Amino acid sequence: MDDGVGCENQDEEAVAMVEENQSGDEDANSTDSWSMDCTTVLKVKTLHISSPILAAKSPFFYKLFSNGMRESEQRHVTLRINASEEAALMELLNFMYSNTLSVTTAPALLDVLMAADKFEVASCMRYCSRLLRNLPMTPESALLYLDLPSSVLMGEAVQPLTDAAKQYLAARYKDMTKFQEEVMALPLAGIEAILSSDDLQIASEDAVYDFVLKWARTQYPKLEERREVLGSRLARFIRFPYMTCRKLKKVLTCNDFDHEVASKLVLEALFFKAEAPHRQRSLAAEESATLNRRFVERAYKYRPVKVVEFELPRQQCVVYLDLKREECANLFPSGRVYSQAFHLGGQGFFLSAHCNMDQQSSFHCFGLFLGMQEKGSVSFAVDYEFAARSKPTEEFVSKYKGNYTFTGGKAVGYRNLFAIPWTSFMADDSLYFINGILHLRAELTIRH
Repeated sequence: MDDGVGCENQDEEAVAMVEENQSGDEDANSTDSWSMDCTTVLKVKTLHISSPILAAKSPFFYKLFSNGMRESEQRHVTLRINASEEAALMELLNFMYSNTLSVTTAPALLDVLMAADKFEVASCMRYCSRLLRNLPMTPESALLYLDLPSSVLMGEAVQPLTDAAKQYLAARYKDMTKFQEEVMALPLAGIEAILSSDDLQIASEDAVYDFVLKWARTQYPKLEERREVLGSRLARFIRFPYMTCRKLKKVLTCNDFDHEVASKLVLEALFFKAEAPHRQRSLAAEESATLNRRFVERAYKYRPVKVVEFELPRQQCVVYLDLKREECANLFPSGRVYSQAFHLGGQGFFLSAHCNMDQQSSFHCFGLFLGMQEKGSVSFAVDYEFAARSKPTEEFVSKYKGNYTFTGGKAVGYRNLFAIPWTSFMADDSLYFINGILHLRAELTIRH
């Protein structure tokens, strides 16, 4: 900046800018580098500035020029900076006069943003944040923004930038299976951004938990560090209430989690599962407005189910699957949606809902099927019954019952569960949607 900046001003001061060269050790602790004097002075630069202009834009300079500090009684004040910070400070001073910057690249704007934070120039922080948001986002730049010092990240001016970076990463990596290697290499801030999303395209919350463990074991080989990161940073992003009970049992015995932390998380999840559906919905709604979204259901590829198991007098399970009206609408004309797996007699089963063509009448209709997971050639005889809640009573009404001997990979079901066309099933006056939810139930009993 030349001497002409702020010239003709009667309040003109001389600022001596001292550039210093810091060693690596000192640089690591350079939060106070503006005033450190244990370093080698490389050069001194004298600038003529207008103290009222700087004081008006920055509380830092306001204190410097007016609060009775030794410098305020002199015509010269001294700022000590690192040599690498000169360009950013010159840009910042220029901005305080002109409200514009000459730099346009992300690294240079970030340097100015850091300088604006240290010298408390909020207007410049907002300006840099806006310019950075308007640049094309890349995974590298998004991670750079999330890696800013915590003092900068907490700033109100930077919040829209960090929010945009998180949204970018969450959208880019929402199908984590497509980018496994990339995602496994992401730092903690990137993983947090992805896991905070409701729109993860992932099979189930069990898969989220497995991924988090795999990532943590790769990035933090030391058990103590891993426990700390999982307990204090990542556990809040795993939605334990939507994990299966089989997986929750494994959480309790998982050495990667502190036992107390694991017990608390599992207990909370089980209490949520035990709540009535309307109470679950209100808990999720309460959390939707907060950062903590553990009760909010993601858009899983496999729909969560509730399972009640009986050992006596016969091995039996009752499975509840709820589908939203919009989920059913999205099945048309030939889609299908699968439930998460559930178990009976050591075998894994699943439900699948379909939009089919009725073979006799040639119209679309809603179908429900029960399948056994692929596991060798074991055969398994089961009595089953399908039911759905129906108006006006809103009680479960049996639709079909039968028996079937399963072998791995086989399924049994009904192409037209309700014996009506798709248009009647989806109509506004449909008997089967109660407050926008289709409630399905399947009972399975092992035949002896």
